[in-house]
Amino acid sequence: MSARVVTISATYGTGGSTVGPAVAERLGLRFVDRAVPELVAGEIGCTLEEALAHDGRAESGIGRILAGAARLPTVALGMDVYIPDHGFVPPEEFVERTESVITRMADRGGAVLLGRAAAVVLAGREDALHVRLDGPRERRLARAIAAEPPELSEASGPSEASSRRARATGPPDRDVERMLDDNDRARTAYVKHFYGVDPADPRLYHLVIDATRLPASATADLIVGAARAF
Repeated sequence: MSARVVTISATYGTGGSTVGPAVAERLGLRFVDRAVPELVAGEIGCTLEEALAHDGRAESGIGRILAGAARLPTVALGMDVYIPDHGFVPPEEFVERTESVITRMADRGGAVLLGRAAAVVLAGREDALHVRLDGPRERRLARAIAAEPPELSEASGPSEASSRRARATGPPDRDVERMLDDNDRARTAYVKHFYGVDPADPRLYHLVIDATRLPASATADLIVGAARAF
């Protein structure tokens, strides 16, 4: 049978936000990315910015959360967002709600899910294909520099992208390099902290692709072919 759920773990610079929608369209599935923090925010009753700050792909948010800074009465979480002392929600609750949303999305007709440790959350599903997009750091950096606006949006959303551009003080290439390293650390920290595994471990996935060696269309072809033969 064909996989009805595809999870994609994409490191910065591998074009996950391009490949994911292409795979979803060809398989006739929903593409789920920004919808996850939006639904989590709605369920908890916080702002979208607060949910994104707790998200595994928000480099400035998760790093500070894991360092315990969010437990202070008032703390900035990047994106000019503040959590008041009476409204703090533990990161664990955001993670639990995120897992619930991911599971519901998979149960309701299937989906292509980008990031948020979905391969770990849905590890036991027989109908789920788990994919990792990665590549050498220098090649990921070169691709991110060549496609800076899309990668900024993929990393943290439009508001964070604008904020980071406004704060940038160094050469553009150095800023992109900093974002790549920040995202790598944040995504790894998120998965290791909450699930105790390394997101780069190939045993978590059915298919690992060096997406820096292929155009996005060819990467999508590989994933679609694997999903249909799954």
